Amino acid sequence: MKRLELLAPAGNLNKLKTAFYFGADAVYAGGKDFSLRSYADNFTQKELAEGTEFAHKLGKKLYVTANIFAKNADFAKVKDYFCFLQEIGVDAALVTDPGIIWVAKEVAPRLPLHLSTQANTLNKYAVRFWQNISITRVVLARELSLEEIKEIAEDSEVELEAFVHGAMCVSYSGRCLLSNYLTSRDANRGECVQACRWKYRLSDISEYPHPDLIAEEDEKGTYLLNSKDLNLLENIPELAEAGILSLKIEGRMKSEYYVACVVNAYRRALDEYYANGAIPNAPIYLEELKKITHRDYTKAYLLGKNEKTIYEKGEQNCGTHEFIAAVEDYKDGKATVEMRNRFRKGDILEVLSPTDAHNRTFEVCRILQADGAETEDAKLVQEKLFLDIPFAVHQGDILRRKI
Repeated sequence: MKRLELLAPAGNLNKLKTAFYFGADAVYAGGKDFSLRSYADNFTQKELAEGTEFAHKLGKKLYVTANIFAKNADFAKVKDYFCFLQEIGVDAALVTDPGIIWVAKEVAPRLPLHLSTQANTLNKYAVRFWQNISITRVVLARELSLEEIKEIAEDSEVELEAFVHGAMCVSYSGRCLLSNYLTSRDANRGECVQACRWKYRLSDISEYPHPDLIAEEDEKGTYLLNSKDLNLLENIPELAEAGILSLKIEGRMKSEYYVACVVNAYRRALDEYYANGAIPNAPIYLEELKKITHRDYTKAYLLGKNEKTIYEKGEQNCGTHEFIAAVEDYKDGKATVEMRNRFRKGDILEVLSPTDAHNRTFEVCRILQADGAETEDAKLVQEKLFLDIPFAVHQGDILRRKI
């Protein structure tokens, strides 16, 4: 059975390590320049080198996003940047702009190039074009169905990657001008203000109002452009059969907890698919994906007919669980943890771990501070604490609590 790549977002070095710990085969990250997530933490050049070395020691991969639509002034840095990426051995750069592709091939010929979804590749002829100029992987547009993906795969020799989970943009393949128009922050240069998530009122003041331009409102207004989140976990077998090699999770600006939960769910689903040719426990993994902050889920275009993708509620669902603490060590029944959200003696905490599929729980019976003093209320964010846990946990595991 073909092994699929599980590709996770890494907004910073800590999230990179979290993604790998919970089962990602590769991560994609942005440097301080040329990335379409300017407001993520992003990586310094030193951190990119460290992240690449960390990934390769695990036998995994790091891809770097350089997928802005470039202007003339950007190219003063482009040559040095791509030479650097080749030098530190990143596994590929994600690109969109033909000018950047041209320069990258000239100055870093050994660096593989993946075509970003921003290029909105929708057909086999476009894939063939990119293939002919030595692009090694194409990230397909989100607007494709399984049948269309299969037709593209049968006609191409390059690797194909598809988004399977996360936030979606209402604009075609994310190429939006709304943010730039309203705030002068250019989405195509990584500065999107997410104006599509704002509340709007729609009015038609013509002499003969069009019936389709009547929007129902409540006291909050109406959400006309706010997209649901993509969730294709239970469609992994069909995506594999259609010819997709890499399953991509959106979220370089999402939290460490989000990355852990989503990667963990998809990793378990993938491993089950390899073992059985199907995912009989998909309902369990889908429940896991409800434990994070998210908008209502959709399959969007995958099944050949566009589902209703507008999320009319506005605010995200907060998720059924919250991140309480990160495990740093465990010895002799006692765990060292770093607190993230307030908890108290008597709370029931659940362990999220890649080594345990059962999400075991325990009651907080005692909380010790660094000086050995006992407290019943942990309320200092990032404080080091000691908890008695009746079973083994591991560095990198996450403790969470049902809301």
